[in-house]
Amino acid sequence: MVKKLKNYDFTLMITPILLTAFGIVMIYSASMVLAVMEGQGSTYYMTRQIQWFSLAMIGFIMTSIFPYKYYQKLIKIIMLAVVALLAGVLIFGNTANNARSWFDLGPISMQPAEFAKLGLIIYLASVYSKKQEYINEFNRGVLPPLILTAVTLGLIVQQPDIGTAAIIFLIACAVIFSSGIRFKHLFILAFVGLALVALAIPNMITDERISRFAGAYQPFEDPGDDGYHLIQSYLAIGDGGLIGEGLGQGVQKLGYLLEPHTDFIMAVIAEELGFVGVVITVGMLAIIVLRGLFIARKCSDSFGALMAIGISSMVAIQTFVNLGAISGLIPITGVPLPFVSYGGSSLLVMMVAMGILNNIAKSVKQKEQEPVPVNKEGTENSIFRNRGGRTWERENGSIKF
Repeated sequence: MVKKLKNYDFTLMITPILLTAFGIVMIYSASMVLAVMEGQGSTYYMTRQIQWFSLAMIGFIMTSIFPYKYYQKLIKIIMLAVVALLAGVLIFGNTANNARSWFDLGPISMQPAEFAKLGLIIYLASVYSKKQEYINEFNRGVLPPLILTAVTLGLIVQQPDIGTAAIIFLIACAVIFSSGIRFKHLFILAFVGLALVALAIPNMITDERISRFAGAYQPFEDPGDDGYHLIQSYLAIGDGGLIGEGLGQGVQKLGYLLEPHTDFIMAVIAEELGFVGVVITVGMLAIIVLRGLFIARKCSDSFGALMAIGISSMVAIQTFVNLGAISGLIPITGVPLPFVSYGGSSLLVMMVAMGILNNIAKSVKQKEQEPVPVNKEGTENSIFRNRGGRTWERENGSIKF
């Protein structure tokens, strides 16, 4: 049992759990007043996040054990479920923040678009890993998977959830770029993508979206309306200084910040724990991303490598979008900070993704420990060396070091 556990990547096991535990503490600090104002107990949001964390840990353990290569056999079921959920939410889903993107299942709510992120990563990694022999052929190797990708994005845009659609698009770009397609085909895809965006812009322009851009890039032009939420974020970040006001001592969460426990939780961290708290939080997220890319680099299996790249990209892109929104770099999109923000669907998907990444890491370690023959096959005496450098000799069926 201990020997099997040694093959797992403990950095990728401990870091997400620590981040989530830290997030639960910050969710309580950020939401206790909000919960009371809504007629709930002060621990309402924290309790719900703990419940989701329990479910997420089950998913994390299961996907850590389940061999990742079997996902290739389940890819049709996975994508059928993703498309069915995205189509179903447009008909039966609940509307929140002007978007029909949630299923209300009694005590819990589920956002299918979150599951679409991971589903599409598995799909693209599976398809492009099988097309490696002819990946340079655009019509045969590159184009077919993009059709289902476009359908998935189209369903999410119809909700509308532009922020999540943009994140999934960027994740898909990362996987496609890493699959080894020719730069010529990348330029074609980029041109087509820009053309489609240009055609869609007139239909996507609404007063609400215009106000979001105005609030992001000219917040002080209308500090009482469009720029109000970003200005409150600036105040929270500025008040924090180096070490913050102290845990639970923040002011901006008391009715000033929009969604302090979700979209703006990093602003609460900045105010209460200061620059030090922000650096630690971002640093732990960076460790997960870099560790995932390191695993992708060492993985000899293209399916595992592309999945690791996709999962790492998901964490990195979502972090960038969240931090960009609270700092005014990009418009506010309602994207949670991975592992830290309140949100059951997001946390469940992230922890399941970490389980898959751990399983890939385990496979890489086991591969490194396999004996590799260093002389001609078929000889009576065979010398083997594992990838860690240790050597031994097999002589007449016996092994001597």
